[in-house]
Amino acid sequence: MDNFFWYIMAGVVLALVIAALIVVVSNIRHWRATRRSGPAAGEEGALGVEGSSGEEPSGPGASSGPDSAGARPGEPGEPSDRGPAADAAEAVEEGRPVAVAGQTPPAPAGAVQLDETPDAGPEAPGTRLSRLRRRLASSNNALARGLAQLLASDRIAASTWEDFEAALISSDLGVRPTTQLVAALKSRLAIEGVSDPAEARTVLREELVRLVDPSMDRELHLNPDGAPAVVLVVGVNGTGKTTTVGKLARALVASGRTVLLGAADTFRAAAADQLTTWGERIGVETVRGPEGADPASVAFDAVKTAQAKGVEVVLVDTAGRLHNKTNLMDELGKVKRVIEKIAPVQECLLVLDATTGQNGLVQARVFAEVVDVTGIVLTKLDGSAKGGIVVAVQQELGVPVKFIGLGEGADDLAPFDAGQFVDGLLDQ
Repeated sequence: MDNFFWYIMAGVVLALVIAALIVVVSNIRHWRATRRSGPAAGEEGALGVEGSSGEEPSGPGASSGPDSAGARPGEPGEPSDRGPAADAAEAVEEGRPVAVAGQTPPAPAGAVQLDETPDAGPEAPGTRLSRLRRRLASSNNALARGLAQLLASDRIAASTWEDFEAALISSDLGVRPTTQLVAALKSRLAIEGVSDPAEARTVLREELVRLVDPSMDRELHLNPDGAPAVVLVVGVNGTGKTTTVGKLARALVASGRTVLLGAADTFRAAAADQLTTWGERIGVETVRGPEGADPASVAFDAVKTAQAKGVEVVLVDTAGRLHNKTNLMDELGKVKRVIEKIAPVQECLLVLDATTGQNGLVQARVFAEVVDVTGIVLTKLDGSAKGGIVVAVQQELGVPVKFIGLGEGADDLAPFDAGQFVDGLLDQ
């Protein structure tokens, strides 16, 4: 009986020991699971987390589970004792941007950077002229090359004159102006007995300026009484009419004029948007109509708006059209007639691409018959343009070149000046 009692007691003790071991093992497993998943809800306050209230975190920065903020890969949930230097070093190693105190963090790769540099405003006409002259001097211009070849000769032989004539004709100067220039140069150099290269350069400059004709009226005529002056801008496709309108508006604003833009190019989808962008950049209003609208009605509305608001100048952009398309040219004539029902067209500027050469003369003749061109704007005169077109188009139409463009910048349009143009060709 006594032995049976002790057997029972031993079994009870063994059962208690086994139960205790089970409880210990369960607690160990629970503790390990708690370490992997981070502190349980309600324990954050006990761990000393700043700003925690025992509630579950929420919002964009909240995290739970093994990807908690501050947990390093391979060591989830463990508090980090790394300082800012260690964080920066790891960011550099991983190619991530490093935030520096007092500086704006760098934008992530692929982000669009907006240029917030304020516009310095339109450039003054005087500085614009001298800058464009320097650019013309450095351009690869056929007329400039021919002049340089003549001036480089110690003795001008008959063959030199022949090469010079060929260079002038290839520069689109035209046969008649070339003959006039060569004859004048030969006469003056022979009669005056010029042998010094500096004197020869002076004679050449004087004859070139005379050929370009500084006496032509190159002013942009605006109404002195304050009524809106209408400037109609025409030309074939691709010459840069819309850009020229924007640059001209910018130059007029720089001179203190109030300007309104009329987007009468309703044929090209992006033309009105392009002109509106120019208007926003220089702070002037743009009047436009729906795509495909009657261009004459848009031009009419632009002039009416300018009259109502007391604007001084209305620049009307028109659709590019081939000079050999009769119906399109008739439409251009209609635009001018409709405008003149409420205001005279003070200026009609024909935009020509200087690189087109003699083909530009054909375009000029046709446009002059339809809208009575009062001035020429020569674009793209830098680079490989043939500077002789300036003389040729003036002699052909009897119309002055009033503006020249030598680049794509907002201020790369300047009033044409015969002396400045010749000095640029002669690199003076």
